[in-house]
Amino acid sequence: MPSFLDFEKPIAELQGRIDELRDTAAEGSVDLAADIARLQAKSDKLLKDTFARLTPWQKTQVARHPERPHFKDYVAALFDEFVPLAGDRAFGDDQAILGGFATFRGRKIMVLGHEKGDDTASRLRHNFGMGKPEGYRKAIRLVELANRFGLPIVTLVDTSGAFPGIQAEERGQAEAIARSTEACLNAGVPIVAAIVGEGGSGGAVALAAGNRVLMFEHAVYSVISPEGCASILWRTADKAPEAAEAMRITAQDLKAFGVIDDIVAEPLGGAHRDRVAAIDALGDALSSALDDLVMLAPADLRKDRQAKFLKMGRLQV
Repeated sequence: MPSFLDFEKPIAELQGRIDELRDTAAEGSVDLAADIARLQAKSDKLLKDTFARLTPWQKTQVARHPERPHFKDYVAALFDEFVPLAGDRAFGDDQAILGGFATFRGRKIMVLGHEKGDDTASRLRHNFGMGKPEGYRKAIRLVELANRFGLPIVTLVDTSGAFPGIQAEERGQAEAIARSTEACLNAGVPIVAAIVGEGGSGGAVALAAGNRVLMFEHAVYSVISPEGCASILWRTADKAPEAAEAMRITAQDLKAFGVIDDIVAEPLGGAHRDRVAAIDALGDALSSALDDLVMLAPADLRKDRQAKFLKMGRLQV
């Protein structure tokens, strides 16, 4: 059973009652099938109604749900013959950003993305998906390698932002992010990026400067976290819900602005409730996007990417 978010408490209470009835029915003393079915229908309707009107802040909570699929889950389910590549050939290997060669539905590609981890030990090892300079320099190395061999690139973005520590700044965090973004923009191969959870700040853009940018229905993508924005504007993170509303961080808003190209539908209640269905839906969207791009020449791919990003933010009169 999935863990419930704060705004899902009424659903959690109903589900708790259903589980109690099932336990009672399992003892064989009473037939409670009708009562269970009635409560389940009520729970399903409440879940559907709740997720039909999520606020941007609630979508942020869904995007951060610890049980959502992560990079390793997508790789295991969608990509065959994955060969991980490590290190930036300068400082070390950053476990927050992973990547390597793979086969995706019969097509040789390069896949890379953020890995947050799924328990305390792995989250610490992967630094909660917050990349360091060596991680972005590894991404540059992989993008250039894919470009050299003519391999399409798939990136899976899920980070609250690049690591803000002093050591990262000393090793050139901003420069590494900028050059990773530049490498993606200059690549002569198709790049399809997918925002699968959080797309936070330059740490996300560094892997998301692709020809096509996909985004899960309940993912978020923003220049700063709602808490960070609220701390700057109102001097308190308590205003994060208002900041999330003002920043237009949802897939629906970003599609309207032309920042992303397509929204990938999630199973009812979020990707964490049916990971298999969510991963399959993303796989179909990635395959379709790659099919549209693989026949383009390198110069055309660069022009396509340039036009896409130059168009953002232009005032239409």
